[in-house]
Amino acid sequence: MFRMGFGYDVHRLVEGRPLVLGGVAIAHRVGLDGHSDADVLIHAVIDAVLGALGAGDIGQHFPDSDPAYKGISSLVLLEKTAGLMRAKGFQVNNLDATVVAEGPRLGPHIPTMRENLALALGAEIERINIKATTSERLGFCGRQEGMEAFAVVSLFAV
Repeated sequence: MFRMGFGYDVHRLVEGRPLVLGGVAIAHRVGLDGHSDADVLIHAVIDAVLGALGAGDIGQHFPDSDPAYKGISSLVLLEKTAGLMRAKGFQVNNLDATVVAEGPRLGPHIPTMRENLALALGAEIERINIKATTSERLGFCGRQEGMEAFAVVSLFAV
């Protein structure tokens, strides 16, 4: 059996917060605002996996009203999601994700992000692809008010 899922997430950029993407802390003048570490990339990946499983969304599994998730690393949430995926008898065939941000430059961090996601999902790194792009200074991403991420995952039954 083969399943596909799509995920999307967006977070506002604010002062006084660290910027964490793909489980990597990146030096930047602002960070993403949220209940957890607000890792927009991992949140999109979690929603993609949950979508492929027909298991709802990130808010159902890890609600921002639950103090247990306050400040939590999104990698921990992804590991929990991967546990659900395995319990349902699936594993990652491939993951393709895109982060939209005007800055900072993400290219140097993508190899580590791929490693983090592969490890959390229990997948070979060759099955994980991450891209970064800008919005050419258009919209909220272009004005550096926030960042967004998109993810598509395919799973297969084991």
